[in-house]
Amino acid sequence: MRPIPLLLALVLGGAVALAKEKPPVIHRIPLPPRPAFSDLDWLIGEWTGKTTGKSPEGEVSLTVILDLDKRFMILRGQVTLAGTPTLVESKETWLGVLSQERPGEGFVLRVFSDTGFVSRYRVTVNAGTLSLNPEGGEHPPPGWLFRRTLQRTGVGEMLETVQVAPPQKPFFDYYAAKLTRAASPIAAPTPPVPSGLCPGPGPP
Repeated sequence: MRPIPLLLALVLGGAVALAKEKPPVIHRIPLPPRPAFSDLDWLIGEWTGKTTGKSPEGEVSLTVILDLDKRFMILRGQVTLAGTPTLVESKETWLGVLSQERPGEGFVLRVFSDTGFVSRYRVTVNAGTLSLNPEGGEHPPPGWLFRRTLQRTGVGEMLETVQVAPPQKPFFDYYAAKLTRAASPIAAPTPPVPSGLCPGPGPP
């Protein structure tokens, strides 16, 4: 019996087998580039205001944030309008998701309303003005069309105008509102840690 050569053969055989094993394959999904929201940065914040001019009396609020790794802009709005001889009193809360349709192309906005409607808008940006033009959607108001503009009129100031077209009718001015942006809250400074102590959890 020659146990030592046999053991050596087993060790060499195992090394050859390990050498022949392929490294694990790592699968990665390439991510699209982040949308260029730089022309829309002025929108971010909390806005409130009232209707103006010949519009029905009412109040408008809008909150805009970037979410999901700054790949989407989320808009949350509420509109309350008094009734007129030709329009009923209304109150609507809505949520919009603004995204880039394809890298390097324009923006689209999908709006979900507490009325149950889901609409889609083509968004164009030109010199501080956003124009939202209807492009259907999963469940838009049947036959009705809404278009909206958000115009930056100054630092922390915006004019929102909304036009509506009933079925088979031309657009008319629905309302206009002047909005102002709330000042960003100032974060309280973190108190210094005394020398020789480490921050940790408080008492139970």
